[in-house]
Amino acid sequence: MKNLLFISILFLHSCFCQSQNRNAIWCFGDSAGIDFKNGVIPITSLVAGRGSCVSICDSYGSMLFYAATMIYSNNYFPKSTMVFDETNSLMLNGDSIKGTNWYKELVIVPMPGDSMKYYLFSIGVTSGPGFSYSIIDMSQNGGLGAVIQKNVLLESFKAVDCMEAVKHGNGRDWWIAIRDAATSNNEHRIYLVSPSGISLPIVQNVGSVNSLNTGRYSFSPDGSKIAFINYWGLFELYDFDRCTGLVSNPLTIHPEPTALPIRSFWSCEFSPNGRFLYVTASSDTSYLYQYDLQSPNPASTRLTLATNTDQTHAMGQIRRGPDDKIYLSTWYLCPVSPYCYPYPDSVYNTINSNLGVINFPDSLGIACGYLPFSFNLGGKRTYIGLPNNPDYDLPALAGSPCDTLVSQNELAGAASVGSLHVYYHSDWDKAFINASNLKGKTGKLLVYDIQGKVVHSEPLRIQNGYYTRDLSMMGRADGMYMVVVETEKERLVKKVLID
Repeated sequence: MKNLLFISILFLHSCFCQSQNRNAIWCFGDSAGIDFKNGVIPITSLVAGRGSCVSICDSYGSMLFYAATMIYSNNYFPKSTMVFDETNSLMLNGDSIKGTNWYKELVIVPMPGDSMKYYLFSIGVTSGPGFSYSIIDMSQNGGLGAVIQKNVLLESFKAVDCMEAVKHGNGRDWWIAIRDAATSNNEHRIYLVSPSGISLPIVQNVGSVNSLNTGRYSFSPDGSKIAFINYWGLFELYDFDRCTGLVSNPLTIHPEPTALPIRSFWSCEFSPNGRFLYVTASSDTSYLYQYDLQSPNPASTRLTLATNTDQTHAMGQIRRGPDDKIYLSTWYLCPVSPYCYPYPDSVYNTINSNLGVINFPDSLGIACGYLPFSFNLGGKRTYIGLPNNPDYDLPALAGSPCDTLVSQNELAGAASVGSLHVYYHSDWDKAFINASNLKGKTGKLLVYDIQGKVVHSEPLRIQNGYYTRDLSMMGRADGMYMVVVETEKERLVKKVLID
């Protein structure tokens, strides 16, 4: 009997580890990382960013690639997203991807129906258009991968810093959730990602109005709930239907205050059992809170687990790890503008060299076992950001109406036709050109000015129906241009404004 019990425990443990393998490695901060598969140990990455970062492993827990928004010089500009391969090298064509160094701007989603390709979604919070994607093909460059399409624009509005992803109820497709920051609104924009591509959003007006671009979504472990907070102090909870993508039943735990003081909510995360929500608040005083969501009045259950009045550091992102502990990242705010980023080489201390850990997050109050600065990063440093990785192995909703591998787009008979996207980035003075579903094999790229004169021409290099090009527009006069992708079977045209 003892042997049977021991085998059962080993089986459960192995099932847990296998289910978490695709999220087994985190890369973040200043060259920091964690390997959860091989003993929860610190590792080294090439990330050098204060915020947005993502990573994905294969089903055995080996790194495929990771990405982060970063800066390129000590004067704080320019900013962009970089993609790195398993060897900690810049991935082929992995530079100049949209990103402005915020915190929830990136998410990686496997491409449904193609095991070798991945979407890297990105949003623009304070500059640039709001929602785009790039495609990584892991069959390229000898298995190290390459970015084969870059900065394909989906939406032009600025977005709230809250993007999250959750797996569809069919266990294959994905939902991407974002919010429009261009105006105060209560919109939730949910996009379906299926083998047919990326759908038009389901736009739903649910709950209270969000008044600013600093907000955070968090999905519950089973994907049935979404929490949303913003920096002024709004805190709402919604039901989420993984079959339909519908947001419903808003519960306002804290409304936005109509006068000072604000609550300064910064990050939130569910406990593994979904009962508790942990929230950080970061201003002149930082707090770590716990809310009991099983209560009819969750606001009345708020417990303060930690308080920090030392303005040299601020509590930041909290994220549930694959070991079902919750990790908290803290930024050391030394007196160097702006906000001690990047850290000077001389600034190493307890604050930026460790993460806090909530060891038993399913437990009430101090029994949750929060220990500040208790996970050492092995000589690397952290800022506020932690990886925005979804649960890649969340199972299908067994027995539900959508427990099927037929997506909404496929049922609608979505056609696969050639498409062309062009996005001009003024910081880089480049036009990012992306074409997909091309039927032709050879052709030309042509750029016309407003008078119809060809100002650029070159042969196309089409790979598996895709064409991508980062075209320098340096020296071009401001104005409208026409970009043409022409093959022996099609001619795609897109306007682009250079200003």
